[in-house]
Amino acid sequence: MKMKYSALTAGLLTAAVSIMMQAPVCAADSITVCLDWTPNTNHTGLYAAQALGYYEEAGLDVSIVQPPENGAALMCASGQAQFAVDAQDTIGAAFDMDEPLAVTTVAALIQHNTSGIMSRKEDGISSPKDLEGKVYSTWESPIELAMIEFIMKEDGGDFSKLKQIPNDITDEPAALAAHQTDSVWVFYGWSGINAQIENVDVNYLDFGQLAPVLDYYTPVLIANNDFLEEHPDTAKAFLAATAKGYEYAIENPKEAADLLISGDSTGSLADAQELVYASQEWLSGKYIDDASSWGRIDPERWNGFYTWLYENGLTTHDLTGIGFSNDYLPE
Repeated sequence: MKMKYSALTAGLLTAAVSIMMQAPVCAADSITVCLDWTPNTNHTGLYAAQALGYYEEAGLDVSIVQPPENGAALMCASGQAQFAVDAQDTIGAAFDMDEPLAVTTVAALIQHNTSGIMSRKEDGISSPKDLEGKVYSTWESPIELAMIEFIMKEDGGDFSKLKQIPNDITDEPAALAAHQTDSVWVFYGWSGINAQIENVDVNYLDFGQLAPVLDYYTPVLIANNDFLEEHPDTAKAFLAATAKGYEYAIENPKEAADLLISGDSTGSLADAQELVYASQEWLSGKYIDDASSWGRIDPERWNGFYTWLYENGLTTHDLTGIGFSNDYLPE
């Protein structure tokens, strides 16, 4: 495989030129966090830390904002946000440049990859090889397709027999039930749980369980490099307060879910209380999981995924060993 980020990297290169003229990093005690999507249970610890006063106790004025059209990473690199939510696979494009975006991953919001391929149970897709002859809704991302090809090949399957259609799905369980597609990439903590709520029987192929090299970090928290250099103590204070927020969500999933719903300024969760509660109950056990503490990044797992990308021609630069730090997390 010799696929590359090409289009995404080119877009980042163009945008990177323009951000040099953006506003500088703001005052040390004023923090903006840019999400990667509308508020959901990946973000609960942030909202809990804000609602419970953990940020205020640390002397921080924290704003949680929605991502701009050109993405959270660019907003963070420009200094318009000091922190942003991204994922190890997508942030790779920001590092895969001659002049990488000036951001560093400083925490794992969830310890293991909770994404995979969901399908109708009746279709019997119980292993990657079973995807042969089935319809898959794709974002047409090189990394996405390379991962699916990898797990199919490892299982003795033929990736060329996978029928691909564009992914325009907003409700994955409903789309499967309506036979709009046979399979789709989901994050189990939201879409998999939603399938249970909507009473859609599904099978699920877990990337991290199928191939350890695909157990990468998603989502993660990235930070602006200038901010980290100029205000390391403030960065540490923010992450310590955020860790408390996620620890609260682990111990109090229902109460934390309520804080997420009430803190959602978009209103997107107002009519999804049952899903938020169920998702939070499941995901609260995934924030720390088997790590020593919240946010810790295992260098071996981080590097293993980026090495895999490079060896499969998915990056032009070897990203092994770059792009992350545990130095700002609480001891």
